[in-house]
Amino acid sequence: MQEGRIVKISGPLVVAENMTDVRMYDVVRVGEGRLLGEVIEMRGNRASIQVYEETSGVSPGEPVVSTGQPLSVELGPGLMRSIYDGIQRPLSGLMELSGEFIGRGLEVPGLDREKKWEFKPAVEVGDTVISGDVLGTVQETILVEHRVMVPPGIPGATVRSIKAGEYTVTETVAVLDVEGESREVTMLQRWPVRVGRPIKERLAPEDPLVTGQRVIDTFFPIAKGGTACIPGPFGSGKTVVQHQLSKWADAEIIVFIGCGERGNEMTDVLLEFPELKDPRSGEPLMERTILVANTSNMPVAAREASIYTGLTLAEYYRDMGYQVALMADSTSRWAEALREISGRLEEMPGEEGYPAYLGSRAAEFYERAGRVICAGSQGREGTLSIVGAVSPPGGDLSEPVTQATLRVVKVFWGLDDRLAARKHFPAINWLTSYSLYTDTLDAFFRTNAGEDFPELRQEAMSLLQTESELQEIVRLVGLDALSARQRMILETSKSLREDFLYQSAFHDIDTYCSMEKQYKVLKIILTFHHSALRWLDEGTSIDKILELPVRDEIARARLAPEDQLGKLAQLAEQVTGEFPA
Repeated sequence: MQEGRIVKISGPLVVAENMTDVRMYDVVRVGEGRLLGEVIEMRGNRASIQVYEETSGVSPGEPVVSTGQPLSVELGPGLMRSIYDGIQRPLSGLMELSGEFIGRGLEVPGLDREKKWEFKPAVEVGDTVISGDVLGTVQETILVEHRVMVPPGIPGATVRSIKAGEYTVTETVAVLDVEGESREVTMLQRWPVRVGRPIKERLAPEDPLVTGQRVIDTFFPIAKGGTACIPGPFGSGKTVVQHQLSKWADAEIIVFIGCGERGNEMTDVLLEFPELKDPRSGEPLMERTILVANTSNMPVAAREASIYTGLTLAEYYRDMGYQVALMADSTSRWAEALREISGRLEEMPGEEGYPAYLGSRAAEFYERAGRVICAGSQGREGTLSIVGAVSPPGGDLSEPVTQATLRVVKVFWGLDDRLAARKHFPAINWLTSYSLYTDTLDAFFRTNAGEDFPELRQEAMSLLQTESELQEIVRLVGLDALSARQRMILETSKSLREDFLYQSAFHDIDTYCSMEKQYKVLKIILTFHHSALRWLDEGTSIDKILELPVRDEIARARLAPEDQLGKLAQLAEQVTGEFPA
């Protein structure tokens, strides 16, 4: 490959000349230190390169060598439990080479080349296979069966040889006859991160991604294969919400991307996740988790790569037929990296200095989510759900990153710092948030929660909206201006807020709430409301109604253990029984 020379250095942006053989998005090695970079602009024989490592000490005249390949990730057994940087270098391997601080120009493969895996064939000699078909399986962790697939780009092949045994990821596990030519297949595949992996068919989402968080599952659900956005100011709980989703969401694989977040937040993730237990199996949560860590003090260009690195890893497990959830925290830092590189490229700035293509890049990222029929002839179904946090400066939701995100996602969980200041968590504002999946998912909720679940949700939301209007009247003229029915609406709304929407992430029982329990607690609160209105109409004093002992039982309903939900049915009978007394 022809060798170029550096002519300009501007932070993470390097310009090299004599690069006529290089293509867009090729990976190059920059300078004497062989720093990793990627071509992002071509002008004649000059290439602009974003460097994924610190460029201090690099000088003009140093060589630039192209690898001839786009930025790609390694796919195969060994991804689970791994903690990578933004360009898929394992942090454990980097630490062995350079100690506590990451050195420059280090090359560490994404997958261990020495470890042997027990391979079990899923096809036999003479079988016909196509791209995406499963050739065999490897027990990657206690919780994850890794499915070794026919690499993309093979329209049809015959299995010439395949044998069970222990192999490293680079050893041949099968030989395929592709149009008369032999092709050896290993467990290691590579895939360019900026290109979505091939699928057979896209399907409409039908089932919710049950998270165990009441405000999400009941009011603003996300579908499996859906997209959601969590915007909120500093300290409103974006990271905690994503941690809760990672722990409790009804997904088989979790990919968590820390994109430009503060180092102490990523430290919490790295220390906490290995200690967490998977609630379904009792095994460590890391047994089905991949972490991509790119903190705010790491090179800015690697933030952009980290989003695509994590996304490609998630797509790989989706193609195996798994239900995958990807958490990106935070896409605002990714957009800031785009803005910085765009500014150094001297491109025409858009709103607030962000590049004009910010919206299309955000759409490209979120559109790779979905429920799909995986490639191959075996008809596997996989889902990839994406939840992206956004950190708008000062909580201003009209800023470009939030608006570009809202144009493409279907769920908006708007965090409110005023709720967080009142210690109401999750601090999701029920008056500004929305989900466009509710109508689609109602059939699921009717079958798996309760036949009248959608109606209860609609009534509860109506009460909360009415409460907001009544609060304005109270602030202006006082509580005495309200009728007894209006006061009852305020009391029921308060119960909805404090006894249903509030949920402690640190309480052993309250941290997760099943759909059955969510339905029963909501039903009890609204049943009490209906009974109270009926007795108010018959002349009962509202003060007597509010003094009923059953109200304390309703407040404690959310703390009922999942294996004792029968007590909630008794409480529902008690609610209607106390009024005549």
